[in-house]
Amino acid sequence: MSDRLSVVVVEQDRERALLIVDSLRDAGDFDIHVISEQTGLARRISERDPDVVLIDIANPSRDTLEELTLASSPLERPVAMFVDRSEANLTKAAIEAGVSAYVVDGMRADRLKPVLDAAVARFHMFRQMRTELATTKRALEERKVIDRAKGLLMKARGLDEDEAYALLRKTAMDQGRKVADVAEALVTAAGLLS
Repeated sequence: MSDRLSVVVVEQDRERALLIVDSLRDAGDFDIHVISEQTGLARRISERDPDVVLIDIANPSRDTLEELTLASSPLERPVAMFVDRSEANLTKAAIEAGVSAYVVDGMRADRLKPVLDAAVARFHMFRQMRTELATTKRALEERKVIDRAKGLLMKARGLDEDEAYALLRKTAMDQGRKVADVAEALVTAAGLLS
């Protein structure tokens, strides 16, 4: 993200939208765009590709909440949602949908910047966690495939585990491939032959 955050404000009421824009301008140097109509919201947000989406809803329903969170792509960018009132299950639904900040009791100018900062920080923290989780899952899957390939080599060639791994590693080096890729090819070929 650049130093100047681009913010899309989703607000149907013109007066409330103007208050939000004024509050943002008072809080810092933002590139602000207001979307007042929810029709085609996902497309409009995608076209703007903002750093942050700020949604202001007086009284959200579960359907409205789900529609807004899907449209604002909370896994792609931080989303801060301000609501006048809410129920516990709506708060939980918003957080599960990926909303970075869900603020009940409406939007107030004095807390807008800290909430946006918290939403951005929380978004980055969760994105890092998702990346680490995906990397860990991929490593675990690769480990499983390598173990299966070693087992196949041990059985077919009468090798011990270290020798089977050494053979996989040597083959990978000779072919300029990853050990996991060679293991995957071996497991796939063995599956075709059995």
